[in-house]
Parts: sequence; structure tokens; C-alpha cells
Amino acid sequence: MITVTDNAVKHLRSLLAEQPGREPGAGLRIFIENGGCSGLQYGMSFDAPKEGDEIAERDGVRVLVDPASVPHLRGATVDYCDDLTGTGFRIQNPNARRTCGCGTSFEPEAAAAAK
Repeated sequence: MITVTDNAVKHLRSLLAEQPGREPGAGLRIFIENGGCSGLQYGMSFDAPKEGDEIAERDGVRVLVDPASVPHLRGATVDYCDDLTGTGFRIQNPNARRTCGCGTSFEPEAAAAAK
């Protein structure tokens, strides 16, 4: 489903430790929503698992994806970067036909094929 890099695991573990009173099994939820300059955009929040979620777990850290977002994220890699182009989680998505320069918006393959 989703691959989580070593850097992402390390940073997620640190962020989750800072969340007081978090629910058991909580993790980083990645979701897709309409918006952005390319049609769809990524969203992220800390959340507890919900029924139907796909869960990628690695070294005690969880990434949660709701059923509607799964087709857009299948095969994606979640990384954490701190470099000249910015700091934060980045998603390398094989399902994106094209992406915006900001890295948070993309056009899915299916939309490109429908044009």
C-alpha cells in the first residue's frame, strides 16, 4: 500500500511522542481532497484508526488512509525532508500524472486519461 521511509518513521515517532493523551493506535492520516492547482491535494492530520482504513505500520508508527483515498495513494512513498526546498512530509506518488510545484497538489492518472 504505502511505503514509509526511515526519515519519516523517525520524525513521526518524535511528533507522536509530543501528542499528550493521544488515542491508542493513533498515527498520521493522509487523505486526498479536492483542491489545489492540479485538481486534488494531499491532507495530513494526526488521528485514530477508523473502520475501513488501510494502515501502513512500520517500527511502531502508523500511517492511516481512508478507503476513498486508497486508490490515489496505492504504491506511494511517504518521506520526511529537511532541505533547501522546505521541511516536511513529502509524498512520492506513482498515481500522479503531474504535480504542482508546491508538492501538495496533483492530477491523477485517471483524470489525464479522461481528457
